Amino acid sequence: MAPGVYCLPNMWEGGVQQVKMDFLLPTGIYLSFGVSGNDTIGAIKKTLWRNAKNEPLFFALSDPDAYVFTCINHTAEQEELEDEQRRLCDVRPMMPILRLVAREGDRVEKLITSQISLLIGKGVHEFDTMKNHEVNEFRTKMRTFCEELAMDRQRLPWQKWIEYSFPCDLEPCALLSHSGNLRNRASKKIIVNVKFEESFTLQVEPQEVPLTLMKSALKKKATVFRPMKQEKPEDYALQVNGRWEFIYGNFPLCQFKYIFNCLHSGVTPHLTMVHYSTITKYQEEQGGISREISKNRSSSKPPPLPLKKVREQCTDDLGCRIRCLVVQAGLFHGSELLCKVVTSSEVNVCSEPVWDQKLEFDINVCDLPRMTRLCFALYAVIEKSKKPRSTKKKNKKADCPLSWVNTMVFDYKDQLKTGEYYLSTWPSVPDDKTDLLNPMGTVEINPNTDSAAGLLIRFQNVRPHPIYYPSLDKINDFMINGKKSVATKEEVRLSEIVENKNYTEFFEDDKEILWKLRYEVREKYSESLSKLLLITKWNKHEDVAQMVSLLQKWPDLPALHALELLDYSFPDRNVRSFTIRCLRKLSDDELFQYLLQLVQVLKYESYLDCDLTKFLLERALSNKKIGHFLFWHLRSEMHVPSVNLRFGLILEAYCRGSIYHMKTLMKQNEALNKMKSLNDFVKSASQKGTRTQTTGEMKKCIKQETFMEALSDLLSPLNPSLILSEICPDRCKYMDSKMKPLWLVYKNEKVQGDPLGIIFKNGDDLRQDMLTLQMIQLMEILWKKEGLDLRMIPYGCLSTGNKTGLIEVVKNSDTIANIQRNNSNSAATAAFNKDALLNWLKSKNPGDKLEQAIEEFTLSCAGYCVATYVLGIGDRHSDNIMIRENGQLFHIDFGHFLGNFKSKFGINRERVPFILTYDFVHVIQQGRTNNSEKFERFREYCEQAYKILCRNGTLFVNLFALMRAAGLPELSSSKDIQYLKDSLALGKSEEEALKNFKVKFNEALRESWKTKVNWMVHSVSKDNR
Repeated sequence: MAPGVYCLPNMWEGGVQQVKMDFLLPTGIYLSFGVSGNDTIGAIKKTLWRNAKNEPLFFALSDPDAYVFTCINHTAEQEELEDEQRRLCDVRPMMPILRLVAREGDRVEKLITSQISLLIGKGVHEFDTMKNHEVNEFRTKMRTFCEELAMDRQRLPWQKWIEYSFPCDLEPCALLSHSGNLRNRASKKIIVNVKFEESFTLQVEPQEVPLTLMKSALKKKATVFRPMKQEKPEDYALQVNGRWEFIYGNFPLCQFKYIFNCLHSGVTPHLTMVHYSTITKYQEEQGGISREISKNRSSSKPPPLPLKKVREQCTDDLGCRIRCLVVQAGLFHGSELLCKVVTSSEVNVCSEPVWDQKLEFDINVCDLPRMTRLCFALYAVIEKSKKPRSTKKKNKKADCPLSWVNTMVFDYKDQLKTGEYYLSTWPSVPDDKTDLLNPMGTVEINPNTDSAAGLLIRFQNVRPHPIYYPSLDKINDFMINGKKSVATKEEVRLSEIVENKNYTEFFEDDKEILWKLRYEVREKYSESLSKLLLITKWNKHEDVAQMVSLLQKWPDLPALHALELLDYSFPDRNVRSFTIRCLRKLSDDELFQYLLQLVQVLKYESYLDCDLTKFLLERALSNKKIGHFLFWHLRSEMHVPSVNLRFGLILEAYCRGSIYHMKTLMKQNEALNKMKSLNDFVKSASQKGTRTQTTGEMKKCIKQETFMEALSDLLSPLNPSLILSEICPDRCKYMDSKMKPLWLVYKNEKVQGDPLGIIFKNGDDLRQDMLTLQMIQLMEILWKKEGLDLRMIPYGCLSTGNKTGLIEVVKNSDTIANIQRNNSNSAATAAFNKDALLNWLKSKNPGDKLEQAIEEFTLSCAGYCVATYVLGIGDRHSDNIMIRENGQLFHIDFGHFLGNFKSKFGINRERVPFILTYDFVHVIQQGRTNNSEKFERFREYCEQAYKILCRNGTLFVNLFALMRAAGLPELSSSKDIQYLKDSLALGKSEEEALKNFKVKFNEALRESWKTKVNWMVHSVSKDNR
């Protein structure tokens, strides 16, 4: 059909600015108005909706996301405009007419799929195109599993549903702080402001439960309003004003973190009584999936796979010449080599080298454990050229690792692999010349097939029919009774072996005793299961049968010991199933505390469908807070090719089971993309103009409608109960460091108090900071459980992508360096001004408040002295130690830990175990040199805190060991964890540990002048920049 008057030849060429468009609504209403050719389809829909509000039958329309535009495109075909990020000039309609139609059936499915793709940073269609049976079966199984959980969740009564959506944020226990003022406050009744239509101020005991407070509130309401019928407190829940946080359950009021913090700050808690009918509406709203799906406006695309870096190690400019190529292969079960490594013959270097060689391993097929990995390494044999003055006649030969790849010997259906497999390899680490094979690495092949070397291998057919690994029942049939009589000497030696916490390897005699007395280990020392598993001979099927059978009757372990079994050294699926069985007993708060490690050890799993994945999804879909952080822990590593597939599939499954939560996550993702754009703009502008000019331009940029809309009205990724309602452009700024982090300020009219601040970083890896802050938070929990509140500040920190993330701004705080500089005439003398800190605290805490501030300082200083010593935190200078106006001291920026201290010109700049300067002591002693009582109390806090950590040393070592999977530069091997074992005195008695700590404490105090010199050098160098 001829386009008639609408036919505008080449109307979309040259970037048309304005065009008049006609719109046909589902109600039959026709509208016409001008739009820009550069407008996105999503923006045009918004404009249409605003105009349609004034037209008849608007009430008959559903939510905007229930509709999609259709048009006749430039190829004369009808097209549905699903991707609302496209610009109108890119769509190029043949006629300037857009029709709005309702989404039906698969249209909703298409929308959900496109939203998931944008949200997880990977096109879901890529999973389909792989045509991989394991991937397809996993997707089908997990989708069914997650959607069933979602349906079950919607059928929950409102009291249970609120536990999923708004889990309680609690202190570890209801014990009161060491702080004397708080004890006095909490011993009296607390004042709470409770809001209905009107606000009431009530007094209640801090140990009372929320139901008691609600009874009092309803009683007061009845006195004022005299309602017709009596209301029941069981029909209400208490919501924190201005937050998505509720207070409910049988916990004392003072155990809720919000009320606990209000007590500390001397602020009145503000709560709102919410009727269950309102909560039920939230629940129904979230159940209406098709109506409530929010279209993601983010312009983010799946990240491109990084190209393999060209290795420079074996080129002629390094004095090397490649002689030939060799393949090495080994069979591994976890970290254990099952038999001798085999090596191929040497072949000449060419574009497609061919070995055509049979590699035989010295092990029977029946002795192959179920989780056997076949590991390959490709390396070059090189000749090192003679040095000019060398007198040696022969050139040296050396091995230069090029790449590696791993594959399982059995497939995901337990069948021994046969036939050809093409394995795209991963580049080797240039400096790693010790172990060519990498059994700890992934079993996924490198998706960068265009830039990676590939090995074509063929598994032989051992039998004419498929061979399957035997089932558990058949394994039990192999089992023979291995219980033998035990000698007393052997029992004594067994006790010594299992009680040695600092073991690294076993002697052969110890292995024999452990295996011989395995039943005694189960009955008396069940927590030493890991030791028994390490000495099991996994290349003997008889021993494997014995171990598997023994495991079925093994008593459940506490999480402390079960976590260790998730390490790559324990790959057996029966062991991992047993471990998950033990971890199911974790409360949600405990699981959340270990979530970072649980996500990392997913990298050790050999198959997509595993107990750990299912466990994490199940718990994430039962607690939205866990789901929120599981999403971001996975999403932040989607740029890593080795986990892109596994993490992408888990993210898709989570989204399928929590469609409504996607709305929140997409809004956060959109805000993060805008923050990245803003940061890129600031980096560019700061190179051209002054700081004042760049800050002004940054504020103008934020004030644009698209930025204001994207950066406002979202839940904080750092804490999903906090609402970032409106960004304050005039209070935003950027920081001086190299990557120009953004300092963003938000206000919330419903919340009293100071605005919220977050820092956006782009270019720095925040994972090490996350781990350090997680450990500090764990320390705080352990201390509080023992009745010791050291007023720590484990502020929020979250990695959200490749070297991007968010950090919580701690309000009303400043660095020690700024405080010293502002109270001194020059940077050189600032570090030695011992009165600066105390004078600053006096100015912020006049009168009676000063004593409380000094107490806060004393407690927090003790906590951070112990924490930084145990974790080996390095690079401690006055710019990364801060103090709040209320006296709380805290550390920031954890770029170095586990004893990796900074040095300059080969000289170690940090020579003390932890920071305890004389100006800190001056504050602790309240400015009096003879106030030894206060200082001795500080020392007691330190010693008590250290003893508590030593008693839990195994937990910290296990958590750090699991984080090796993250690939952090300072945590990549078991050697890196040795510092932690030493600082926690693992394997020593409490007396020995405390004696060693006292030596370190005295050393820190005695050598504190060296810290001051280091601070002076730092301050002067910063002042001169």
